[in-house]
Parts: sequence; C-alpha cells; structure tokens
Amino acid sequence: MDPKYIRNFSIIAHIDHGKTTLSDRLLHFTGTIATREMQDQLLDSMDLERERGITIKAHPVTMLYKAKNGETYELNLIDTPGHVDFAYEVSRSLSACEGALLIIDAAQGVEAQTVANVHLAMKQNLTIIPVINKIDLPHANVAQTKAQLEEILAIPGDTSILASAKEGIGIEEILEAIVERVPAPVPTGEKSVQALVFDSYFDTYKGVVTHVRVFNGELKAGMTIKLLHSGKNVEIKEVGSFNPKPYIRDRLTLGETGYITANIKSPKDVKMGDTLTDWRNPSPALPGFKEIHPMVFSGIYPINTADYEHLKSNLAKLQLNDSAFVYQSESSVALGFGFRCGFLGLLHLEIVQERLRREYNMDIIATYPSVIYRVYLTDGTMKEVDNPAFMPEVNFIEKIEEPMVTAFVICPNDNIGDMMALISEKRGVIESTETLDQRRVMLSSRMPLNEILIDFHDRIKSITRGFGSMDYEHDEPRESDMVKLDILVNAEPVDAFSCIVHRDKAEFRGRALAAKLKEVIPKQQYAVAIQAAVGGKFVARETVTAMRKDVTAKCYGGDISRKRKLLEKQKEGKKRMKAFGTVQIPQEAFIEVLKA
Repeated sequence: MDPKYIRNFSIIAHIDHGKTTLSDRLLHFTGTIATREMQDQLLDSMDLERERGITIKAHPVTMLYKAKNGETYELNLIDTPGHVDFAYEVSRSLSACEGALLIIDAAQGVEAQTVANVHLAMKQNLTIIPVINKIDLPHANVAQTKAQLEEILAIPGDTSILASAKEGIGIEEILEAIVERVPAPVPTGEKSVQALVFDSYFDTYKGVVTHVRVFNGELKAGMTIKLLHSGKNVEIKEVGSFNPKPYIRDRLTLGETGYITANIKSPKDVKMGDTLTDWRNPSPALPGFKEIHPMVFSGIYPINTADYEHLKSNLAKLQLNDSAFVYQSESSVALGFGFRCGFLGLLHLEIVQERLRREYNMDIIATYPSVIYRVYLTDGTMKEVDNPAFMPEVNFIEKIEEPMVTAFVICPNDNIGDMMALISEKRGVIESTETLDQRRVMLSSRMPLNEILIDFHDRIKSITRGFGSMDYEHDEPRESDMVKLDILVNAEPVDAFSCIVHRDKAEFRGRALAAKLKEVIPKQQYAVAIQAAVGGKFVARETVTAMRKDVTAKCYGGDISRKRKLLEKQKEGKKRMKAFGTVQIPQEAFIEVLKA
C-alpha cells in the first residue's frame, strides 16, 4: 500500500482504563473481526491475561478503514500493557509507531502510570491523541479530567475525544483523528531495506517468528537478510500481518507492521531492537531501545530434579517472548540444580512463574526475591551480590550500597497521613507533595527497591480502598547498613533460607522465619533449635519439641528412684542422638517458608 495511506499507532494508558476494550471496538468497527467472532478482551490471548484482566504482552493488529474522505487506510495498532513492570513492552511498541492514543478514565482521571507512559511517548516524539474514556459512567467528571490533562501533562484539553469503548461512543471520531493527526511513515533515505525487530515468539513448526516494522524498503519471501546484532544471514520463508490471527501477505512495504519467519532455529539469534537489512548492501542499524536491566532476582528450581534440562529449554523459549527476563544456572544445597532469574518487578516474577506452570507444565519452586547489592570490599574492589550465598564475610566488607527508586504515589487527600506512615515504615523519604485536584495528591519519595518488592503495592491499594496508584523509576544506589540473616536448624546453616536485610529489620524478619519454620519442620526424637543469626549474634530462636516416648509406663507403684533411672537413661540417649542426628527438612517446608 502507498505509505501515505498507512498509520501506525499504539494505545497507552494506566492499568484498567479501557485500552483493550477500545481496541476490541476498533477491530469491530473497521470490520477486521466479524460480529460472530467478537468476544471481550479479544487481543488478550493468554488465559492469564483474561483471568487477571491485565495486558501482559503487546499485541500488533492490522486494520483497513474507509475514511470519510473516501480513501481506504491501513491502520497498524499495537495494544500495550499498563502495569509498571511491563513498561519495557510499552517502550518497544512505541518505537514502531508514529502516534499514540492516550486513554484516560473519566471517573479516575490522570493516574501514575498515565504520566509515565506519556513521558515515554514524548521521548519518541510521537503525536499524542488524548481520549477520555468511560464517559457513560454516572460519576464521570469530564471537565476535571480535561483540566488534569492541561495541568499535569500539558496537553490541551480541547484536543481530547470523548468516548465510551463499552457503549461504542466516539469510535468513528477516534479513527478519523488517527487518519488526520498521526503522520504517515517517511523513508529513512538509506540505500537498502531497514526493519526493526520489536517482538518475537517461538512456534513449534515455524521456529522463531519475528515481529517487525519496516522503516525502509520492503521484505518478501525468498529474500536473504542480515540480522545486524548476531551478524547472521537468513532467508525469509514467509511474511504476513495480524488481524489479530496471523495471515500471509506477498510483501511488507515501508511503514507496515507484521511478522517474518526465516530459517532461525535458535532463540539466541534474535535480539529485541535488532535491525534487519540487505545482506549484500547493509544499511546502518536503526536506533533500537536500550538494554533493560532486571531489578528483582529469584531462584527457580524444578521440584523433580530430572526436569532440569526440560526447564532450561522452556526458559529459553520464554525469554524469546519476554526479552526483559534473564536467567543463569545455579545450584543450592537444599534445592539442587536450578536457575537464578532476573525480573523487572514482582508482578513480572509472578507472571513468569505462572506461565512456566501453565504453558510449559513445569512443577517449580521459587526462592525469596532479592535485589542487586553493591558490596565494596576492604581491598578496594566492588562485587555485585544478588544471592545471599555469595555475600562475603563481614570482616572483608567496607560498605554496602542498595538500589533505590523514586516512587510516585497518587492517593486521595484523606489518606495522606497513612500513606506517609507507610512510606517511612518502608525506609522512604518524602521529597515533595503535589496537589493534583481537589481530591488527590501526588507524593514523590525516594526509597529502597528492596522495601517495595513484596507488599507495598497491595498496602497502597488497601489503605486507599483501591483509589491509590503507584509508579516508580530507578535512582542512584545509596549506602545502607545491610546484613546477611542466616537461619540455623540444629546449629547447621540452611542456605535456602538466608536473606539480606537492613539491620533494623533483621530481628523482626528472623523471628517471623523461625516461627514459620517451627510450624513446618516435623518433630524429631530430640528437641531441634531453630535460630536466626546476624554475623555471630543470634537474634531469634524457636524450639521444635521432641517426640517423647513414655518410658515410665511400665512402672506402676514402687520406688520413685526406678522412674528417675529410666528418665535419666532416656535423657542420655536423646543427648547422644542429638550429637549425631541431622534434621531432614522436607520440600514442603521450603515451599511454605518461601510463600510466607
């Protein structure tokens, strides 16, 4: 198609503001999907996305729309996730577009993730079309949302389109605005083909399927192209687009979005942000997107050790579909062989584990999540530690720096006191407060990444009864008094339960772990001590009482010295048993403690 009739755009918004519902309506209105095939959340193809009502993967789709001016346009849409952990998916999608639809819920107004996604779109110099969605709700406040658009995002309120994706209001106006406001793709002016790789997945029959946006020239079956990152030359077998299922096309020309399959067998050959070009006359690489660094680490181990190789190949396939996920092999005394995996955040970690269980039928166990600490040693070297097992001895450590984030929390005015208390409990420092409108404020604070890992987001939601929202960006690391907390069972340290915590919180965490272990470790013939230690100092202790046989049952009446003799004999036996005995900790105990 002539490039002047092509429009590439993305949909960005805060989580749950109606992106996916709007994309369903656009597909239906343009006739891409027949009414009988229509279903809610059509682009969310994973069961997990439907269950949780969130978008996890960006989904490309090509629509044909006959505009009011009588011309037919090819609209390439990429629906993107809204959660902070998937911001990488959003930045990849935006790099393949010229425009973005910014969706704002008329009842909730501008939220934390809305601000973050607008900044991403502005960095890419995209044309932003604001859409105020859900205007049919009884408590929708359009005037206030327009005022927020101007005050917070500096976007003129008059340029916004009023719509309700659920009721189908304003859909034609949105499509007309895309045709009029989003610029047509322009060639880069290089000598040969240039296409950006923005996603990929593994197909059992076709091998690696690569999603591309063509910036120059054209791609068609039979061409030999070069992958600039790996330097490999491959022959294209098939090109096509999505509607939303893949369909084959003759060629992909300038400005078009679609997929290619080639003789690429290994997931490692395809890199996100790579450029495809002509192998004989290569063009320079397109500006890709920066390497993303994982922030949260956790060990993933197969429950059955025989599944190790199976898990390894499945992780490679998953990494192809989710390039923000990284892994490397490691082993643990308690759990055997497994992998140390890096994630962008806790929801990302949860989703990856769930996908391994569902899509690849893996039985896995994950260790307690941790972040990367910079440990400066007395000999002047610096070591990055993401696993408590690799923490050097205390006497070799000069200082430890922990990763920090700048967190932006938007909450109702009534909850500002509770919110400040939560931030200070998490060792955060509030740097500024900003009034957004009559009802809400935005708190900007600097806090350790380690503290927001587990329950911070849930606590915000419960304090604000669901009205609060949060977004964060990474900041410079800060020196902190971090210590390694060891758990000893019967005086033997168990590496799987070790963790790195702040000294002020070590005792509380030690007590909680010891109490949990007391519940799950089965009774032995002798008393078992569970201790939490920082360095050489014990900070908590619990005792699993011994199973006791009633040795005096056969003594009825008679002298008390006979009973005492039997009890003393039993006591000696237990003492000897304790000296030689080792406690077998069952697999369930590890799983229970990691859940806690």
